[in-house]
Amino acid sequence: MKDEILSRIQKKFPLVAKPFKAIADELGISEDEVLKILQEEKKAGVIRQTSAIFDTKRLGYKSSLVAFKMPEEKIDSAVTIINSHPGISHNYERNHEFNIWFTLGVAPDSKLGLDKTVAILARLTEADEYIMLPTLKLFKINVKLNTTGKDEKKEKVKKVVHTEIEMTPLHNEIVKKAQYDIEIVSEPFKKIVEALKISYDKFFAILKELQEAGIMRRFASILNHRKAGFNANAMVVWDVDEGEKGEAIGERAAAFSAVSHCYLRPKYPNWPYNLFTMVHGKTKEETNGIIAEMAEEIDSKSHMPLYSSREFKKVRIEYFTPAIEAWETKYKEEV
Repeated sequence: MKDEILSRIQKKFPLVAKPFKAIADELGISEDEVLKILQEEKKAGVIRQTSAIFDTKRLGYKSSLVAFKMPEEKIDSAVTIINSHPGISHNYERNHEFNIWFTLGVAPDSKLGLDKTVAILARLTEADEYIMLPTLKLFKINVKLNTTGKDEKKEKVKKVVHTEIEMTPLHNEIVKKAQYDIEIVSEPFKKIVEALKISYDKFFAILKELQEAGIMRRFASILNHRKAGFNANAMVVWDVDEGEKGEAIGERAAAFSAVSHCYLRPKYPNWPYNLFTMVHGKTKEETNGIIAEMAEEIDSKSHMPLYSSREFKKVRIEYFTPAIEAWETKYKEEV
């Protein structure tokens, strides 16, 4: 039953006043049972966060995956410097000469901008070399670990057409509040609606608007991969043709259920790989098996799995807070 519940909260979290009761009713158990199981999983660190997941780009932020080539003896000090930036959401050491990989986002009103911020971080950390790998084409971003073992190997990735909405002050306030981890209690949204002095209906209607506009990707629980038993997660990079053929290959790669993220990114003389796929498995053998299956269907010149040896940071960016401005003020002289 635990695995069924964990699967449910990753895929489609009920946006109702009592979401855990909705899950309980669906599974034929009591709300208290669902709450007890999830509170235990949260305490054990299996559930990392349950919140709205927003699209950084649709909120006006500029972001990129960045890889630094760092001397081994400078890694620890470099990580401290990199992680000090509030726009760093993920930071890993991977098995490549480009050994530090992080994602960085800067606010719409950033005075430094993305390129200068990365250049400052490279200077502060004394990186030997770096590459910026912004998203050229997004095929999939949907972390759903197969906790039940029942998911199909392939899934249909829907192409979504977003509506346009006018962001009111209330929309912005809901973004600010819904980005944070909810409590696992009977009415987890109660504090938000009371603070905003709105009804549940109004709150959920605006979340629906934000989702239809592509500003909110979804509302879901994100699990800690390793604590959930998925100990072999690889960023697999592929050298594929650019243009329409590359896009068709990306769509084929995204269809694999074990792939949570799939992007087309730029190539460089020192980096020939442009298709990026995050592949999740419980063991390295399982993950390598999935990669081998993908390689049979993906027309690539070469590919390479980059396993993470250390996780330095994995959080959600806090949107519309003064933290990035404070960091930029501190380091503006580095420009």
